[in-house]
Amino acid sequence: MEVDVSGKLANRKPEWLKVRIPIGEEYRKVKSIVDTHKLHTICQSGNCPNMGECWGAGTATFMILGNVCTRSCSFCAVATGRPQELDEEEPTRVAKAIQKMGVKHAVITSVNRDELPDKGARIWYNTIIAIKELCPSTTIETLIPDVRSDWDALELMISAGQEVVSHNMETVKRLYRKVRIQAKYERSLEELRRIKEYGKRTKTGIMLGCGETEDEVYEAMDDLLGVGVDVLTLGQYLQPTKMHLGVDRYVHPDEFKRYKEIGIQKGFKYVESGPLVRSSYHAEKHVF
Repeated sequence: MEVDVSGKLANRKPEWLKVRIPIGEEYRKVKSIVDTHKLHTICQSGNCPNMGECWGAGTATFMILGNVCTRSCSFCAVATGRPQELDEEEPTRVAKAIQKMGVKHAVITSVNRDELPDKGARIWYNTIIAIKELCPSTTIETLIPDVRSDWDALELMISAGQEVVSHNMETVKRLYRKVRIQAKYERSLEELRRIKEYGKRTKTGIMLGCGETEDEVYEAMDDLLGVGVDVLTLGQYLQPTKMHLGVDRYVHPDEFKRYKEIGIQKGFKYVESGPLVRSSYHAEKHVF
């Protein structure tokens, strides 16, 4: 049986948004490792449509610093509130899980921890160091949050040796107050600029179907290239619950293909573009 990513009947959404229910031995193995080490994944917390495919291939995107976020973005399925968890042993557990899974390329993300003086940067740093010590041949992508212009925290987050640093814009400039109410378009661009200046391969993602126009997508591409972004991901926004932002439209795969072609022409080194694309989808391709 096929279902859509919200668990509703698949025929309520376009054919291209159908995904298969997660099954298989490798999927069960990854789930067991995640559960045994008491880890969080954005795959689960974010209701990712690619979880079956990625976990079936033995990969997962680990989410550190707990699973409660201090932000209340209108698109995100992760729980919002005041986090209680700050686990000093988490970096070691994540590293051991990655070692056990034999991951060649690891993706790490986190919730926002605005209540912490360092925005969680120390745990970020310790996690990357722990992975590099246990799994020296594993390459790492870190998908980091908005640090609210705390550039000391940003430097600590990205200075531990990861190969790729990603920070998602999520949407076009006009829709920021609607989609990322506690974020600022220019601030996220500045964060990406500083990541690039630090010497990292730099990546970001935008959701389509939130009400943006084609010209606004191209404007965002130009802004991102202006701050040195190397990799762009484009995917369809899918409403996680009725309490979240509604879908404005379902973008056809042909339109995603066109955006990819134009993004490459404009100068991105890599563009991952498709209805089910998410930030960490095929992330191993983005280490060049």
